[in-house]
This record gives sequence, structure tokens and C-alpha cells, in this order.
Amino acid sequence: MIVYDHQFNANEWSITAGLAVGFVIIFLLPKRFPRKVSWTFFMCGVYSGFFFDHSVGIEPISFYDVNDRSTFEVFDFLSFGTYGPIAYLFFYIWDFLKWQFRMLPIYVFSWTCIYLGLEWLGWSLGVFHYQHGYTLAYSFPIYLITLSLWSVLYYYFRSLMARGQRI
Repeated sequence: MIVYDHQFNANEWSITAGLAVGFVIIFLLPKRFPRKVSWTFFMCGVYSGFFFDHSVGIEPISFYDVNDRSTFEVFDFLSFGTYGPIAYLFFYIWDFLKWQFRMLPIYVFSWTCIYLGLEWLGWSLGVFHYQHGYTLAYSFPIYLITLSLWSVLYYYFRSLMARGQRI
């Protein structure tokens, strides 16, 4: 087990602030989707964060650790909640802008850059600790593919809603 620090400091504060700000933003935004769709979009972020943190960030070759220790702790669990509001905003803003489909690659690329910026911020605040040669650049294709798949999900739900199917 690797211990990076023993203090309640920048990494815990950033997760706490991310949760608070994220949930406030979600609750203040006008509703755009049915409740189940909103929860699905929110959980896309939570699940994706959980999936990648537990596939890329675990043994036998753990490419990064999260928070103060290389073992799972409470703030690791709470950090997954910060991914939900960001994912919801990805869907919400795309739906709000009503851009044509041909703009989707630019949108996905832009959000990939946003996610990279947020990951860099997390790294600089001690939320992420890279190891075994992992760098921020390796996250680029992960975000690009994930956001592209989310776009497919968005259009699937949009087609269901356009046909008047109950979701």
C-alpha cells in the first residue's frame, strides 16, 4: 500500500466542492429530460468513472491511484459522484444547443478537452497519482471513445422521445 498523505487537504476539498457545485448546478437547471433519462445521463458519468478507475487503476498493473492511498477509501467512492453532474452537463448542453449532427465531432472533441482539463486539475490537486508511465495523454482516447458512445445513447433516447414512447 502506498500512502500519499494523511491530511484532509486539496484532494478531499476538491471532491467535496465538485459534488456541491455539480449538484447545485443540476438542481438549478431547468428540466430538459424525463427523470429516468436524466438519471441515466447522470449515471453514465458515475459508471464510466467507476469502470475506468477500476480497470486502469487496479492491480496487477495500476496505472494510477486515487486520493491519499493506493487502497480504496471513502473519498474514492465520493469521487465517483463528481463524474455524474459533468456527464449530465454534456448531454444537457448538447440538447440545449440543438446543433446539427455534423457538429457532434467538434462537440465531443471539445468535451474531451474539458475532461482532460478536469483530470489535470485533479492530478495537480492530488486526486490522481499516475504511475508506471501513465500520462494524461493516455486518457485522451478513453474520453473520446466514451463521449462518442454517450452521443449514441443520447440519440437513442432522443429518437424514443420523438416517437412519443414512454421512457
